[in-house]
Amino acid sequence: MSTAPFTSGGAPGAAPFDPAQLAQWANALFTASPGNTAALPGGAPVGVQPPVQLAPAGSPLASPVGLSPAVPGTPIPQGQLPGTNLLPSSPAPVAALVNRVPSLAPHATSGNGLPDHLTTAVPAYEPRVGGVFLGAPEAPAAHAPASQPSAGGAGSDASPFYFLRSGHGQPASAPVSLPGAAFDPLSVPVSAAPVQAPAAPVNPAAGTPEPAYYFVHATTLRDGHVTPAMPGPNGTAPQAKPSAHPPFDVHAVRRDFPILQKRVNGRQLVWFDNAATTQKPQVVIDRISAFYEHENSNIHRAAHELAARATDAYEGARKSVQRFINAPDVNEVIFVRGTTEAINLVAKSWGGQHVGEGDEIIVSNLEHHANIVPWQQLAAAKGAKLRVIPVDDRGQVRLDEYQKLLNDRTKIVAVTQVSNALGTVVPVKQIVELAHRAGAVALVDGAQSVSHMRVDVQDIGADFFVFSGHKIFGPTGIGALWGKRAVLEDMPPWQGGGNMIADVTFEKTVYQPIPNKFEAGTGNIADAVGLGAALDYVMRIGIENIGRYEHELVVYGMQALGAIPGVRLIGTADDKASVMSFVLAGYTTEEVGHALNDEGIAVRTGHHCAQPILRRFGVETTVRPSVAFYNTFEEIDRMVAVVRRLASQRRAG
Repeated sequence: MSTAPFTSGGAPGAAPFDPAQLAQWANALFTASPGNTAALPGGAPVGVQPPVQLAPAGSPLASPVGLSPAVPGTPIPQGQLPGTNLLPSSPAPVAALVNRVPSLAPHATSGNGLPDHLTTAVPAYEPRVGGVFLGAPEAPAAHAPASQPSAGGAGSDASPFYFLRSGHGQPASAPVSLPGAAFDPLSVPVSAAPVQAPAAPVNPAAGTPEPAYYFVHATTLRDGHVTPAMPGPNGTAPQAKPSAHPPFDVHAVRRDFPILQKRVNGRQLVWFDNAATTQKPQVVIDRISAFYEHENSNIHRAAHELAARATDAYEGARKSVQRFINAPDVNEVIFVRGTTEAINLVAKSWGGQHVGEGDEIIVSNLEHHANIVPWQQLAAAKGAKLRVIPVDDRGQVRLDEYQKLLNDRTKIVAVTQVSNALGTVVPVKQIVELAHRAGAVALVDGAQSVSHMRVDVQDIGADFFVFSGHKIFGPTGIGALWGKRAVLEDMPPWQGGGNMIADVTFEKTVYQPIPNKFEAGTGNIADAVGLGAALDYVMRIGIENIGRYEHELVVYGMQALGAIPGVRLIGTADDKASVMSFVLAGYTTEEVGHALNDEGIAVRTGHHCAQPILRRFGVETTVRPSVAFYNTFEEIDRMVAVVRRLASQRRAG
């Protein structure tokens, strides 16, 4: 990485600019109006408009009408991603900034030939806005750690956070304090000197501040129907509480996901199929590509350089998993193909050794087929019994009934943390504690929880925790099983082959210690490295920030869908994440899915590999929109408009 001094206007011998000046220029690219000649060195006109919220005028949580970067005063067409063509009229000052900002300058390479930005433990978060880095440029100390305070310091307009200073993702409340410290890549940000945000955005037409919305008032959701919130000041928007947090910059995040810029059936893609699989940020795509370009080799045991690089990358990804779930020991993390394989591993290895005739296995009515079928197979093979925790009419597990199921024959309790079909957040910590009191072990299926909430396996207390990479912005075909060391060491291998062997004779085999004992054969090395990059990316943004924003999306979407005549919401528990399942009277779920697809909106329809819980609610299939932190309120409005149109057409017919 170049560390040459950055001088005023590029003039030889000029004094280096301080970090605050660099930060001011970077932010000027987003705040300056056309014709501003004072924002950047040389007085070159900027001609850059700030990015805007995608929501149309009138949306309850919409920002003011946006201005096109090309033609001031022209509304941005619905569905166009702001910031994709924000190019200044003069490239000279931008080029200077690009060369100074390490994420955009030509990458220096390390001694092993791999670009420096791909050899760090935590890849840099690099939002892209018209070719310019969003946030404070790097200070003159080129190798300062990411966890140092912002170069701008107190009072600076620069911010390393993934929040914009005014109303993006949803309108900001009137001035809020933004923490002035940089993100620690392994934790949520800590507060330092506060930076005052500007006031709420002003509507150009009205000349008055827009109302400040953040948390929508949650209305009671019962029996699949919603009581709409009280109308807002304009008679249409639901009231919301002012934010206690800075607004989440959804557009900075969206620019990291190249597929979100695609168009489907002539419309901007809306990806509401996140419970099935999430999209991948550019940093994950780049990391996998870099592995194959610079490090590709089988791991362990080889004496050559590429094997060492590949092994370091693979084991580095294991450490990322350990940090992400707060596992006490990196060797307790086992790479598998995904949640399904992880549960099968536990059922075949631990279950095969510890479950016998007359024993009992407990699951909940919410489970995915992957957390039902392996236990059914084990019970059939061993003569054991599968028992089921019932759920109430809103989709939450009945803890009172669960306690009645526990007895001295209970060997294992296996439950999901978040239902993939209903979105219900299950009180797994209580379930685990009760299981342990009964002398049973506990497994938690985290496939649907890891991307929406902080997971701390030590706090949960379970004996096993499992999840899939593709549910948390990583590659498919890779996942992780975490288990307590004592439990894992007591389990026999479930597959035999290379990598898990210490010594083999024709008389006996000696196995490697954990985790290698459970990783027979050549693993999915590149995708494990990609999973590590995905987890590091999420940690840089902060899972709490993600969770707050997604909560608002879910509350807003549930209210809007539930207010449509003929819509029945399936799963209305108070504590939900991501999923908004529903059916529409007069239509099959497939018909609704096709109508949404015609408008570029991707949702899942069907039974979602969770037939028992859907049948509990008297349906075979549902429409299942599921959100992630790159979705917007405008996208929910688009989906709701299609469902409302279908409902009105069927009533008219």
